[in-house]
Amino acid sequence: MITAGANKNWMRMVLVAAAALIWVCVWNGGHADAAGSDSAEIGMIPMNFNRLATEAQPGVVNVRTVKTMKGGGPVFRHFFQGPFGDKSPFDDFFGPFQHGMPKDFKQRSLGSGFIIDKDGYIVTNNHVVADADEILVRLSNEKEYSAKIVGRDPNTDLALIQIKDAAGITPLKMGDSDALKVGSWVVAIGSPFGLEQTVTAGIVSAKGRTIGSGPYDDFIQTDASINPGNSGGPLLNLQGEVVGINTAIVAHGQGIGFAIPINLARSVITQLKDSGSVTRGWLGVGIQDLTEEMSEYYGIKDKKGVLVTQVFEGDPADKAGIQVQDVIIELNNKPVTTSRELSSAVANIGVGEKANITILRNGQKKQLEVNVAKRKDEELLAQKPEGGGGGGTEELGLSVVELTSENARRFGQSPDDKGIVVMAVKPDSAAGKSGIQQGDLIKEINRVPVQTIKAFRAELKKADSKKGTWVLIKRPRMGMMVIKIE
Repeated sequence: MITAGANKNWMRMVLVAAAALIWVCVWNGGHADAAGSDSAEIGMIPMNFNRLATEAQPGVVNVRTVKTMKGGGPVFRHFFQGPFGDKSPFDDFFGPFQHGMPKDFKQRSLGSGFIIDKDGYIVTNNHVVADADEILVRLSNEKEYSAKIVGRDPNTDLALIQIKDAAGITPLKMGDSDALKVGSWVVAIGSPFGLEQTVTAGIVSAKGRTIGSGPYDDFIQTDASINPGNSGGPLLNLQGEVVGINTAIVAHGQGIGFAIPINLARSVITQLKDSGSVTRGWLGVGIQDLTEEMSEYYGIKDKKGVLVTQVFEGDPADKAGIQVQDVIIELNNKPVTTSRELSSAVANIGVGEKANITILRNGQKKQLEVNVAKRKDEELLAQKPEGGGGGGTEELGLSVVELTSENARRFGQSPDDKGIVVMAVKPDSAAGKSGIQQGDLIKEINRVPVQTIKAFRAELKKADSKKGTWVLIKRPRMGMMVIKIE
């Protein structure tokens, strides 16, 4: 017979045992996940991130920049240049203040970065430091240093800066972003909205995201809170190793942030440190992914391969004998599945090296050897037309290519649309000042439809530079717009 006292003791023992079991499960779950083990229990949360944050924070910095905006900046122009021409009815009201406004406007911005070695090299985003007149770096100990740009790579939005004579700095360790698994815990540290050394945690939501920011998009998506000011800061695994560089967010989106994988950034950082610039391999082809129908048409199983849609005359692929409608299935004996995969692989081949490419042409395999050249942005651009007229793309400051399914996906355009895609715009050029942006789809020049580079060049040649050039564009998420290029 069990007495009341014995019953109470028995219940007490059960409760203690259950509590201990729960504690062990939670602790083991966090421990297993930190070690990257597949045996980690589903749903188990790390006890806390205190040790990780304490050890990593000295390696994270706040980056502040100052840029000079000519002409008083967009804010002053907006308020002091009305829609009524040179003489506005509001001049009597704004006049006394307007004449005292500065001609140049100092624009200040905030970002983040992280230290990679004892020599003071710091990784951040290109968009954080591009065109900066002054760069200040604040360490976790609140000491400030002036920094210089070592090198920038706009294609991956990475930059390397350096501070001098900073004693006792703590570099962060590099991890392996390829080893990251969807659902793994990650921690972001940075200066969102200027709030320095902010630590947030979340999981890897997805990998290999393409968001249209550049030719080498391969982002880690995370729900660790990332906001303006986090740009350039590290994304860490539970060992405190950098697995990504926080770079982008979705406007008005909560819990959706993107980081550049550290494995993609390694070679870029090394080249920037060694030479201040990045050299990439170049074949000289336009490519796109295979659709299911294309795979069936060309007799290719599982959509394995990349379709050649354009071959640039005189470039390596052309010299090697690659033709439009060839399907590239292997590069250096490794299968090629997507256009992005091929572009990244070619970019990592040394300039002057030979690449073995396997293609399918009319159902037959062919082996070709290509001498890889140096990739230049202008390789993809329309060239200046010969003769006079309204001027070519170089005078306008535009770089354009014909619309393909690849660049349509990259810039958020419909692959079924027609037109010319703007790949790059020089900020101080006629096109840049008019408001044309990267990713715009040019549909008409002076009310004449243009669907090919040849047509685009022809209409620019006809244009009267004194009257300006009217351009009908389609901008992702904004629709049709008409812009006049003076």
